[in-house]
Amino acid sequence: MNQPLRSITEQERIISLDIMRGFAILGIFLVNMLTFHSPFPNFDPYEWWSNTADKAIYTFIDIFVQASFYTLFSLLFGYGLVIMWERSKVRGLSFSLIGIRRLSFLLIMGFLHAFIIWHGDILITYAIMGFLFLLFIRMTGRNLMITGLLLYIIPNLFVSLLLLVSSLVVPAEDLTIYDSEQAETAMQVYQNGSFAEITIQRIGDWYETNNLANAPIMFISIFPLFLIGGGAAKLKWLEKPKVHKRFLTWLASLSLVIGILFKLIPYILGKNFATEYMQDSFGGPLLAIGYGLTIALAIEKTVVLKILSPLSYVGKLSISNYLFQSIASTLIFYNYGLGLYGKVSVVTGTVMVVLIYILQIAGSRLWISRFYYGPVEWIWRSFTYFNWPKWKRETK
Repeated sequence: MNQPLRSITEQERIISLDIMRGFAILGIFLVNMLTFHSPFPNFDPYEWWSNTADKAIYTFIDIFVQASFYTLFSLLFGYGLVIMWERSKVRGLSFSLIGIRRLSFLLIMGFLHAFIIWHGDILITYAIMGFLFLLFIRMTGRNLMITGLLLYIIPNLFVSLLLLVSSLVVPAEDLTIYDSEQAETAMQVYQNGSFAEITIQRIGDWYETNNLANAPIMFISIFPLFLIGGGAAKLKWLEKPKVHKRFLTWLASLSLVIGILFKLIPYILGKNFATEYMQDSFGGPLLAIGYGLTIALAIEKTVVLKILSPLSYVGKLSISNYLFQSIASTLIFYNYGLGLYGKVSVVTGTVMVVLIYILQIAGSRLWISRFYYGPVEWIWRSFTYFNWPKWKRETK
């Protein structure tokens, strides 16, 4: 007999996934903060921020954080969808409607986030890629992994080689990755514009990245990671890390070493379209895999689990915390808030990230001591399962 639709219980959660999500939310915030307070990446950061400390922190973010945490979240997104699919199958339920409703709500949240709050939204892309992923979700773990790797490596390698050849033929000044005119426009609008003017600028900035011309790059950058994450879920890498310990340790070490080498390419060969693309497209995901597997293996030790467990509080409320970061940051930097856009250094922005994230850890811990789900997560689950999951914990 089919069991009624319901969301997962706390006992069914995988603690490593929550810790990784919390870690990813921190990394995403560090990178997003550069765009929250400045017209990044439309300028040369080493000219815009001339202070030594700013350059050092930006370099750290560029090497160890940039392109590594939205990719980690992409892997986890595919992993999570497969877990939902498997649990639905065990209960004799059809996952199709559940998945479609879940992704439809995510798409709505993404549009609201992108057009009313902040243009750097990733939820719309995740929702669209998620719909496509549903067509592949019945594949075996091995086939998901192989398909994802081939879909990622082959086209990204081709684009990298194409850009590399272009950099050798086309004059360097014609391959600049910066746009000073766009940077100046953003400065003027976000510093001085009304809410309506900022909204128009926000939509334009969103479309600058999320247009049909960029769609192929978005596809090969994110969708294959859903497949790889889904494959890892079917192979039970995170549920049974001890079983795969030797292989996962080897994979984590190799991913971290090769990932860092790719991340250093622009600093060795010089910054241009080709080196920046290789840095992000290969270095970012490799570090993401290394980070995720290192966490999964490390928390097998009680002392490490105790140290990293605060990240799980944020991870359990990942969407609520992601949206909160955007709301808080735009209110701090845009003209309809405190109006600090363009007036904050990398150092100051990074300190803000740390302070806000610490508050998120404390706030998330307090919240989950009283509620089972975050506010956005509860609405999302209600829409997904078409019922009202228990929200408030009983007080003793």
